[in-house]
Amino acid sequence: MKRLVAFALIVVIALGGFVGTANAQMGGKTIAEIVVETAGGAKPEFTTLLAAVQAADESVLKALSDPEAKLTVFAPTDAAFAALKEALGEEAFNKVLADKEQLTQILLFHALSGVVKSADVLAALEKGNGRFTARTLQGQFIDVERAENGVLINGANLKLDMVDIEASNGVIHVIDAVILPETRTLAEIVVETAGAKEGAEFTTLLAAVQAADEAVLKALSDPKAKLTVFAPTDAAFAALKKALGDEAFNKILADKPALTNILLYHVVEGIVGSDDVAKLLEENKGEVKVTMLNGKSATVKLMDGTIMIDNAKIVLTDIDAANGIIHVIDAVIVPAE
Repeated sequence: MKRLVAFALIVVIALGGFVGTANAQMGGKTIAEIVVETAGGAKPEFTTLLAAVQAADESVLKALSDPEAKLTVFAPTDAAFAALKEALGEEAFNKVLADKEQLTQILLFHALSGVVKSADVLAALEKGNGRFTARTLQGQFIDVERAENGVLINGANLKLDMVDIEASNGVIHVIDAVILPETRTLAEIVVETAGAKEGAEFTTLLAAVQAADEAVLKALSDPKAKLTVFAPTDAAFAALKKALGDEAFNKILADKPALTNILLYHVVEGIVGSDDVAKLLEENKGEVKVTMLNGKSATVKLMDGTIMIDNAKIVLTDIDAANGIIHVIDAVIVPAE
């Protein structure tokens, strides 16, 4: 499971407009021009990045060349691509380079909308107790966190001597690894997290999904689906069991229609990230109704600086999946009936 920040923090960042120094003085060359020039310099760098941009969908190069754009790019070094090639094997690596769609998604995962300078990153880390998330142009979120000797961008080290490379249309920060978007489905993430040797989570959620109508597992497994799941922790299920008693709790698990109804009450159609929720709350004075997959409405609200969905706190956010996103909650939410 990705290491993520408390949901309330994301709201603070989102409402504060995390674009930082978008009006700062920029260099005279676009991001694309800097990559091309650096790749052909006396000490070449970004040669594989340039090749990847040229092999990807033309929209990537167009975005990096757009003089009106305001972008932040986390640029992997040639050594980073070499490490990925070694990890994948030459055949698999070349297959990625030849897959225009996959390559485009990977490159867009390295870019943010807006200009985020290193000072902005440090300020957000300070507000977030050492970590925060940010939505990429690919649509999924990257985790930014403070490490012992620097800053990690989705696990890649930010090269502190190569940050804030200013361009006329944004800024480049150099990282030492290629970061990859999530390719597992929601179901695969739940299964793998429940089966982890250390720090296992979602074990009761998995058991509930397996005991419910097969349509639930099918939806979470559908690679074409776009879903948002509010996933209760094992402790949340344990608290419900304690509140109801063993007999009543087990009765729910054995009642397939009732269990299915409860599980679908934890799912929303479409991908709703933490930034989307922050915007909705801002537009609706701190409280909004959302329609769950069972057709019933749940209430999302800001309470004492914490985001709640019904009676549950959203404690972890923006766990990306290939077919959706997961937000972790500390209680099982139950439709009124």
